[in-house]
Amino acid sequence: MTVVTESREPRTSRLGITGWMLFDWAAQPFFTVITTFIFGPYLVSRLTQDHAAGQAAWSYTLTLSGIAIALLAPIMGSIADASGARKPWIAVFAAIKILSLAALWYAEPGSSLLYAMALIVLATVAAEFSIVFNDSMMPRLVRPEDTGRISNIAWGLGYLGGMIVLIAVVALLAANPETGKTAIGIAPLFGLDATAGEDARITGPISALWYFVFILPMFFFTPDQSKALPIAAAVRAGFADLSEALKDLHNKPGILRFLVARMIYQDGVNGLLALGGTFAAGMFAWQTFELGIYGIILNVVAIGGCLYASRLDTRLGSKTVVIMSLVCLTIATVGIVSTGPGFTLFGLIPLPAEDSDGLFGTAAEKAYILYGLLIGVAFGPVQASARSYLAQSIHPDEAGRYFGLYALSGRATSFLAPLSVALITTATGSARAGMMALIVFLVVGFLLLLRTPYPAAKVEA
Repeated sequence: MTVVTESREPRTSRLGITGWMLFDWAAQPFFTVITTFIFGPYLVSRLTQDHAAGQAAWSYTLTLSGIAIALLAPIMGSIADASGARKPWIAVFAAIKILSLAALWYAEPGSSLLYAMALIVLATVAAEFSIVFNDSMMPRLVRPEDTGRISNIAWGLGYLGGMIVLIAVVALLAANPETGKTAIGIAPLFGLDATAGEDARITGPISALWYFVFILPMFFFTPDQSKALPIAAAVRAGFADLSEALKDLHNKPGILRFLVARMIYQDGVNGLLALGGTFAAGMFAWQTFELGIYGIILNVVAIGGCLYASRLDTRLGSKTVVIMSLVCLTIATVGIVSTGPGFTLFGLIPLPAEDSDGLFGTAAEKAYILYGLLIGVAFGPVQASARSYLAQSIHPDEAGRYFGLYALSGRATSFLAPLSVALITTATGSARAGMMALIVFLVVGFLLLLRTPYPAAKVEA
């Protein structure tokens, strides 16, 4: 199936596209240092009494966020089409996200777990709504044949930004529990006390400041659509437009199949990104220092993965890149959940139990990192190429509604993966058994995507 493009001319200036791409650079540290490698594991290990209870609490936090996003993201997308301008909405949600992240500094050990959970929910919902409005700008900024390349490069920039913040935390702020020094051998800046969790808590204000500074180029240089309807009228029109979009999906079975497949596999991807660090923290007793190093390794690989995928997407298409990424993520998840002290692949391969007392001193930790490299290669392209998959399948005038549905497909059942992990973990008392639920989501989504056309629908001129 071919796509009829509107024009071969650039849709906006290079500076405008760069400003749009920097949104990913600004947004990614939240996902890198807050939800994946630093604050999430800190919440699990320091704000709760045991690993299983902490993983369950974190999973329930993600579940609440996912339900809120699933209910409201499609409405936000339709409102975006009706109101025209995206930037005012991004500004509102940016303010919510920044204030919520800054307040994480007060989530001290022994403080209310509900306080930290509520702030994470607010920040996550605000972050996802901002992404809906930002992603819906892409079809008007980028030519269809360039969407895969630009999307993957933007995602790679995001991982670079996240890695820079993570390196700063490990090199300057987080102390090794054994030496009291950071990765470069100095005392933590600002006199941060790791025993009080300050090296993890500071990531909230840092992520807030980073986001504020680096979304400014998008506001200054990226063109926005002209305002169409006032806010109140746009909200009413948005609800009506969403209803029409849902009905119209029956006439676009390819897009419907794509959204359903993504809904399922993205549950597994989200769960893996959010819970992989907490799983390692509980199994190997990794602290902020070790988690930070692990995150840096994954992000270095992720940047390379996105840059390579930007070329691969142009040659083979977005669907192929997503399929290949899902294969890598499934293998990696099997490896991670099958690894423990003294073994991997559920005991089929025994590993030496000795600890060299160095960083990642056991063979099991090294195996975990090797599986993590597969995650690093794939978790950027699986999301960036999916974004371009949809962008090539819709008309720019429908971008808001369909990227709202796209966000819905990434969150509609997103509570199922963390909830499954939480319930199985609670029922069995085993974090490993809980994490195995993620494999099912990845495999089922992969099988559905295999039968989805590419592009998912023909776009008329």
